[in-house]
Amino acid sequence: MQDVLVLGAGKIGALISGLLGESKEYRVQLADARAGAAEAVASAHGLDNIEAFVLDASDKQQLIAHINKYKPVAVVSGLPYFCNIAVAEVARETGLHYFDLTEDVEVTEAVRNIAINADQVFAPQCGLAPGFISIAANELMTHFDSHRSVKLRVGALPQNPNNVLKYSLTWSTDGVINEYGNMCNAIVNGKEVAVLPLEGLEEIEIDGTLYEAFNTSGGLGSLSETYGNNVKTMNYKTIRYPGHCEQMRLLMNGLKLNHDRDTLKRILENAVPQTLQDVVIIYAAVTGFQDGEFREENYVNKVYPQVVAGRLWSAIQVTTAAGICSVLDIVLSDAKRYKGFVAQEQFRLSDILNNRFGEFYAHGGTSVESANLVARGETGHQRINKERRS
Repeated sequence: MQDVLVLGAGKIGALISGLLGESKEYRVQLADARAGAAEAVASAHGLDNIEAFVLDASDKQQLIAHINKYKPVAVVSGLPYFCNIAVAEVARETGLHYFDLTEDVEVTEAVRNIAINADQVFAPQCGLAPGFISIAANELMTHFDSHRSVKLRVGALPQNPNNVLKYSLTWSTDGVINEYGNMCNAIVNGKEVAVLPLEGLEEIEIDGTLYEAFNTSGGLGSLSETYGNNVKTMNYKTIRYPGHCEQMRLLMNGLKLNHDRDTLKRILENAVPQTLQDVVIIYAAVTGFQDGEFREENYVNKVYPQVVAGRLWSAIQVTTAAGICSVLDIVLSDAKRYKGFVAQEQFRLSDILNNRFGEFYAHGGTSVESANLVARGETGHQRINKERRS
């Protein structure tokens, strides 16, 4: 067994610790600053390889003391994005592999700088978006000789919306506000640019249901840097039910609450309920040239809540935890293969879906057949050519 320190016993940390512990190949040190929080999660899991700790990760000396005493090989941050730089600095100092879920561009850049010349792995952005969506889009991109456009679209939505925002707080409120309020990376006409959040509004139809999508920050991850001048257009947008964007523009821009995020957080958490009855929609589309012809390929998947270890978990919990656990599992099973900053697109989609944790993506979707086709690296034109040859 390898020892892994999981920081944060909240919505995602609880499932991360459960997945790793249930595999019986990891001893999980689940830590939270709130007295009793980690203990309650560990008790609910009922696994003897999950141990609970009260630990304030914002206190560097306290975190270092824990690491020196209990000697984990890796740290997983399930903390809010603004806590991650300090954790990454401690990981560098103590020699731990580092994994996080951050969508924040500045935090990721700081982690990248911390990882320079490091012998251990620093893998930020390991969740759903950024994270899995970059892996899926990158897989599609490998099927093309040249690229014209790359679209990444992800949404975590209530299955039965019944409020004016048509939304439920399935994810971190701080994270949602950060995504809606910060500038967004994109490639326009072959150049990396910053675009405004809550702009670029478009309609998108999936399985006969109409959605909207608009710019949000962080979901593109490092994919734009990886491909640079090799694609004309690349962007990430969040999927919501029609009308949501207009309401958020009123709150954040019209009422200026983007400049008073504490107030906005209180409003949202008081008015918008949480739910376990959600659905995660994953959509990637790539256009470019294959065999001299202009073509398009899509990856489309829907993931619903799933029962894991006898408990129902929301789709956003499942997809986020499965993303980071699969990346961690792949890295720690062959740690000498990776070093320093590791981008999500360095992992193949087939490796993620075939992983014991990543397989939750395959189990939860309405387009599993097409997902498996992409995972095998067998595109439509490749399959047709194979059939012709046979």
